[in-house]
Amino acid sequence: MANQGKRPLTAEEKAAAEKERVEKKESLFEHLRAMRRMLVVSVAAVAVVFVVLFYGFCNQLVDFILEPVRSRGIEIIATAVSEALMMQLKSCLIVAIVLAMPVIIQQVWSFVSPALYPSEKRLFMGLFVVMALLFALGVVFCYVVVFPLTVDLFWEASEGVAHAMWSVNEYLNFALSFILPFGLMFEMPVAVFMLARHGKANYRSLCRSRKYVILAIAVVAAVLTPPDVISQCMLMAPMIVLYEISVQVSRFVKPKKPVEA
Repeated sequence: MANQGKRPLTAEEKAAAEKERVEKKESLFEHLRAMRRMLVVSVAAVAVVFVVLFYGFCNQLVDFILEPVRSRGIEIIATAVSEALMMQLKSCLIVAIVLAMPVIIQQVWSFVSPALYPSEKRLFMGLFVVMALLFALGVVFCYVVVFPLTVDLFWEASEGVAHAMWSVNEYLNFALSFILPFGLMFEMPVAVFMLARHGKANYRSLCRSRKYVILAIAVVAAVLTPPDVISQCMLMAPMIVLYEISVQVSRFVKPKKPVEA
C-alpha cells in the first residue's frame, strides 16, 4: 500500500541519478587528492629547510637562542645524554616551520580558495598578511624588549641563593612558552575584527570594558616583569596600544548580515 503512490524511475532519471552519484564521488576524491598534495608539499618544504638549517646553520641558530643567557654569564648545561641534540633538533624544526610558512600558507590557500567568493578571497588574503606581520612583530618585541627583562628577573633572584646553571632544554621550552604567546597577543586587533564582523563585539562594549582591560594588563605586566615601574610600563604600553587599536578597528567594522535561508 505504501509503495503504490511511487512512480518507477525512467531510464533517463536513473542515468541522471547515477551520474550525480559518480560526480559527488569524484568530487570527494578530488578534495582528498588536493588535501594530500597540500600536506605533502608543506611537509616537504619544512623538511628541506630543516635539513639546510641543521647541517648548515645549527651552531649559529643555537648561539642566537642562547645569547640572552650567555651574555649575562649564566652557565648552560645539559642534564641528559641527548638533551643538547634534542635542543638543536627542536630549534631547527621550529625555525624551519617559520621559514617554510609562506609555502604552507600558499598550499592552504590553494586548497580553500576555490570555495570562497571573490570578496571573501580579498578579505582572507588581507587577514593572512596582517596576522603574519602582527605575529612577527610580537615575537620580535618580546625577544628584544620583554624576554631580556624576564631573564634578568630570574637571574637576579638566584644571586645569593644558588649558582645559576640552566638546563639547555628547559631554557628552550621556557623561551618558547614565553615568546610565542606574545606573538599571539599581538593578534588582538584581528581577533576583535572577527568578533565585530560576527556581531560578538562592538565599539561601545569595548569602550565600556576599557578600565577592566587596562587593570588586567597592569596585573599581567606586574607578574611578568621585574619589580620596577620602567619594565612594567614597557610591557603595558604595547598591550594598551593594541587594545586601543582593536577598539578603533571595531568602530569601522559592520556586522556581517546573516544569510537568509
